[in-house]
Amino acid sequence: MPLEERPALFQALFREHYPSVLRKIALLIGDRAAAEDLTQEVFLRLYRNPPEDLERVGPWLHRVLTRIVYDHYRKSGRDSNLAEKQLRQAMSEEQAHPSNETAVIQNWERDVVRQVLNKLSERDRQALLMKEKGFSHAEIAEALQVNPKIVGTLLMRASSRFKKNLLMEEVMES
Repeated sequence: MPLEERPALFQALFREHYPSVLRKIALLIGDRAAAEDLTQEVFLRLYRNPPEDLERVGPWLHRVLTRIVYDHYRKSGRDSNLAEKQLRQAMSEEQAHPSNETAVIQNWERDVVRQVLNKLSERDRQALLMKEKGFSHAEIAEALQVNPKIVGTLLMRASSRFKKNLLMEEVMES
């Protein structure tokens, strides 16, 4: 029976999962208003086409929000901002008020990582950032529109290229 015929169940699922879906999307795109719009799109899809197994609605919602965020970036032409926003978000989770020495070191490290990431192809950069955020291989494959069987190899090669570029950057700095 579709969720349209069970409004109480949909409302319960909405109340339970809305905060986490919104939080994940907001972290990925960095724009609260747009995140709220995209979160509504996720739940609209749940309402219209719910998964067969409502006990596993959490992973289903995660897959849908991943697709919606990726589509948002692709449509808006801001793919390169994803790396920047994820780096900013990762940095904001660190100390709120670091010492001057720590701040200088963190800024230098952030700049080096950003420079190295920018030298990678868009696909390599997206794959590494998604893996760092905890996305599964299946989710990465879906977002990058590649065969799930090659994600492990893709990540290994991207990681290797990142390390090579990082070493080259460190050599140039010294």
